[in-house]
Amino acid sequence: MRTVVFLSLLALAFVGFCSLGAWQVQRLQWKRELIERVDARIHAPPVPIPPKADWPNVSAPRDEYRRVAVEGRYLPAHDARVQAVTERGPGWWLLTPLRTDAGEVVLVNRGFVPNDWRGDATPAGDRARVIGLLRLSEPRGGFLRRNDPARDRWYSRDVAAIARARGLGEVAPFFVDAERDASGPEWPAGGMTVVRFRNQHLQYALTWFALALLSLYGGWRVFSSGRRLRHHGGFRE
Repeated sequence: MRTVVFLSLLALAFVGFCSLGAWQVQRLQWKRELIERVDARIHAPPVPIPPKADWPNVSAPRDEYRRVAVEGRYLPAHDARVQAVTERGPGWWLLTPLRTDAGEVVLVNRGFVPNDWRGDATPAGDRARVIGLLRLSEPRGGFLRRNDPARDRWYSRDVAAIARARGLGEVAPFFVDAERDASGPEWPAGGMTVVRFRNQHLQYALTWFALALLSLYGGWRVFSSGRRLRHHGGFRE
């Protein structure tokens, strides 16, 4: 009886491991399609940002990392600094609201500034044209840190919370990561968006399938041993 129970458990494990492996294969295909889609977006010609009427439909599958262009004027004295750790060291993302020609407000991540940067935060009120990547709001705060609007401490680019803290009213539910302006000043440094997706689904799939094979092998060994014991008369269920 114990042998039957053990073989049944191994059979269940085999089915479970195969199911997990098949799921990881599906995830692998999804991740490859995602990477191809994002790669095509970030290298495409810029398109206008979604208009206000389309804001409720903005989503990651449809819009995130899309290369966009927006024109308007920056709003002075409304910058927000969000903690950042980059390849250029620790510092801040400098987010500045921009009012478009249509009267809409969108936050622009103008780029990275180091902790000791003391430059002019907000550019003059001249017209600005920004090209960059559309990014969705980050409302959950940073790793193990929650945004603290009352103390003006930001660990993620939470568009709605920053807008409330700055009294901006309704703003776009996304922000724009500005590209690097080669003719502009050193800081803020745009174009530092990290577009990288972990893709370890193949390794996970191979691991699950390997465990399935081990379960199958274990079942075969138990079954073979039982047959040998019965053949020699030394096996009792």
